[in-house]
Amino acid sequence: MAESVADAAFEVIVLGPNGGPREDRVTGLLVRSTSTGWQPNSAIAVDGGTLLAGIIRLLKRDIEGARDNVLQHGPFAGLRLPFKSAEANGAHVFREIIDAVLITHPHLDHISGLAINTPIVEAGNGPKSVAALPSVIAALKNHMFNDVIWPNLSDEDGGAGLLTYNRLVEGGNNRFGTGEVRGYVRACTGITTKCLTVSHGRCKQRYHPETATHHRINSTIFAPHLPEHFMLPSRAMSIDPNEGSFYSPARSPRLAATKEPTMATVESSAFFLRDSISGKEIIVFGDVEPDSVALEPHNRRVWKTAAPKVEDGTLRAIFIECSYNDSVDDAYLYGHLCPRHLIAELSVLAKFVMEARDKKNSLPAQNPSDPAKSKRKWDSTPNDDPMSVSPRSMKRTRSMGGRADLAKLNRVSETPDAPSLYEEEDFDFSAPNASRWAGADPLPLQDLSVYIIHIKETLADGPPPGYEILSQLRKQAAESSLGCQFFLPDPEEGIFIS
Repeated sequence: MAESVADAAFEVIVLGPNGGPREDRVTGLLVRSTSTGWQPNSAIAVDGGTLLAGIIRLLKRDIEGARDNVLQHGPFAGLRLPFKSAEANGAHVFREIIDAVLITHPHLDHISGLAINTPIVEAGNGPKSVAALPSVIAALKNHMFNDVIWPNLSDEDGGAGLLTYNRLVEGGNNRFGTGEVRGYVRACTGITTKCLTVSHGRCKQRYHPETATHHRINSTIFAPHLPEHFMLPSRAMSIDPNEGSFYSPARSPRLAATKEPTMATVESSAFFLRDSISGKEIIVFGDVEPDSVALEPHNRRVWKTAAPKVEDGTLRAIFIECSYNDSVDDAYLYGHLCPRHLIAELSVLAKFVMEARDKKNSLPAQNPSDPAKSKRKWDSTPNDDPMSVSPRSMKRTRSMGGRADLAKLNRVSETPDAPSLYEEEDFDFSAPNASRWAGADPLPLQDLSVYIIHIKETLADGPPPGYEILSQLRKQAAESSLGCQFFLPDPEEGIFIS
């Protein structure tokens, strides 16, 4: 499995692994480059449902083992503690160590901790950067930091100046960098990022008689001819006249209109994070739905961007939601993934990886009269054993410890005894036929680790829902000959990725 923590490029601390209903475990991750240690501005948060509460919880557990004011164990091992209490040191981490908070989309389970935690920034070293797509920033301005739901703590529109907004260019800013790093911008010391749009379901977007328009991507949120207090919806959406809805937000009296609502895509994000020293990368997804049901399929673009990075070994891990198990019908996923859809999405990634491999290998022209030579290296018959390959060694590392049941569950055990789940690709976002690469050596996603986040807790007796989701994913991944390994993040430990 792993060599040592010293070999890791990233540490990821999953402060909030779930999508509700418990408010202390909703989505929030800390990411840092291990090359920077715990210097000021050396970490980023991706989403802010849970931030300070999760940091304090971990520090309380490990602070007693500190020597010479340096933590010796746990995900914050190596952190120098300037204060005595876990609370004061947690505030120090939030103020000084976390450089920026990247927000995937503006739903409460991804921003509530950020809102509640932000007032402690005033004792820090300047405003906290909040980086996101323009539509997400607009939603934060209009509907959270607006002096109604919560004080305007930003440095815009006469606010308190504790936050500063950083509007990211969708797909990366190509004015920055060249070659492999083109489009990436600084996220924190040692990490750069670029953001791609994904879809998180659909909702009803109402027509506004004051502007006579629906508000589309990159539209002006505060129209110049409207009163300052008039609040406009701020999601970036493209309109589709189809009926049906994943979301039906309560109607605002202010936004009541005479025209019937139309359906719109709810925008979310996928962040590519790159370690500046090693060049290794990870992807962290916000909430996301499968392309097969989306009004606007976006995932394919993410997978096409990721595929060459998987093939050359630079993309090491994906953090992606899988909110429900496969017993949930498509109509009740509400813009989320379940195992069957996540496997289908990863199969599209696998297809692009194999295409990138073919391109890299530049296979010579084949003789059609020679059947043995006309079959590509990654093609196979359905009778081939999809795991009859010698997988390359995993280069994923973790800090030691963690709960025994989760550690046991995370041991990989896949039995490849079923044929492909999927038919041949007949439209852009369908899953390709996995038997086409069942005999590949290595399998297309062989060195890729996939961490499952945003699981919806049931708060019922019995095993946590993540256990069944993980079991379904591993079974279907083996049947599909993907080669990747699935894990449930342990919220008590850091995940080290090399």
